[in-house]
Amino acid sequence: MPKSNDEKIISKSRKFKTMFPNFFVTGSIDIPFLALTIALLTFGLIMLFSASYPYAYYNRDHNSYYFFIRQFMFAIVGIIAMFAMSKINYKYLKVVVRPLLIFTVLLLILVLFFHTSLGGADGSDFKRFIPLPGGLTFQPSDLAKFTLIISLAYYINKNYKRMKKLKEGIIYPLILIGGFCALIFLEHHMSCVILMFLIGATLMFAGGSDWRLFAFGAALVVLAIIVVISFPDMLESYAGERIKAWLDKSYSPGDKRWQTNNSLYAIGSGGILGVGLGNSKQKYLYVSEPQNDFIFSIVCEELGFLGAAIIIILFAALVIRGFYIASKCHDKFAALIVIGIVSQIGIQVGLNILVVTDTLPNTGIALPFFSYGGTSLMMLLFEIGVVLAISRKSSQEKVQ
Repeated sequence: MPKSNDEKIISKSRKFKTMFPNFFVTGSIDIPFLALTIALLTFGLIMLFSASYPYAYYNRDHNSYYFFIRQFMFAIVGIIAMFAMSKINYKYLKVVVRPLLIFTVLLLILVLFFHTSLGGADGSDFKRFIPLPGGLTFQPSDLAKFTLIISLAYYINKNYKRMKKLKEGIIYPLILIGGFCALIFLEHHMSCVILMFLIGATLMFAGGSDWRLFAFGAALVVLAIIVVISFPDMLESYAGERIKAWLDKSYSPGDKRWQTNNSLYAIGSGGILGVGLGNSKQKYLYVSEPQNDFIFSIVCEELGFLGAAIIIILFAALVIRGFYIASKCHDKFAALIVIGIVSQIGIQVGLNILVVTDTLPNTGIALPFFSYGGTSLMMLLFEIGVVLAISRKSSQEKVQ
């Protein structure tokens, strides 16, 4: 007799379990980490709508909801991906490390030749987004962050006892990090180059690289920063001009400091308690595209120092909770993945706030959960799902 549909489903399920033992995991996820994620995502969506509706009205056919609706849809897809990933045994990431590394590198090369037309005022061509059907775009550098994290975690886990040596602990990891940074630099995406380097350095430090060599490398980086600041013309025009604008605090309408100056006006206008949700004046085409990198300035203006401090505390709590989850892992691979993901969030938040407050040159770095960007938000929520999967006690079981 032919098998019924139920029998076929049961048979396929048994075959899948035989091929992929312990693929799905059970047990409770880390509720505080999830709650902090949902809180930040909710805050982010609210502030995205508040910051974006004037710009959307004037630049998207009078559709004030343009950016919010798209970001909300990306958030829904990201949440589904987050919960789906939280049910998968993170150890299977080891299986996809090499294919994912090759795929990511190919995308980073592809975007250099096939990208959206996004040019700067100085004539530079930003090669960051691959166009997709339906007017959507994909930013390979967002995938590259995750690929770098799991690739380094995999490498360090395999070579943990040799990480104190120069070759295994410094040279090989730097070749991997440098390769990613070089490809992203060709996109004219300096902020992501800095972020990738810092993520890699954090994982190297956590993985046991010799601290003396690490300190020497840090000294070289500081020296390079001093040289670049002293001679900004050494860099490509778009990056050099931003450093010059950061050093020269004089104000001139329409120059490279327009965005930064109006950001500072917004922050100063907010005071302690802010002007109230939705009442920002600087978002009315003073802070250019306020839904993007400078959204934190609108947060400060509308919610004030108190609201901004609460959001910073939530980010800090998320990172600290992530390190707590990592400390409870018995698997170095898992611990390093969590450290890499929460470090990415923490570093990105820190750099964004430093730029918005004019402490660093304008590098164009987004604020996680808040800044507009579908690829970035979906990848971030997927990475959160990886952390939640690792937080499940049953996910610590060994894959056969």
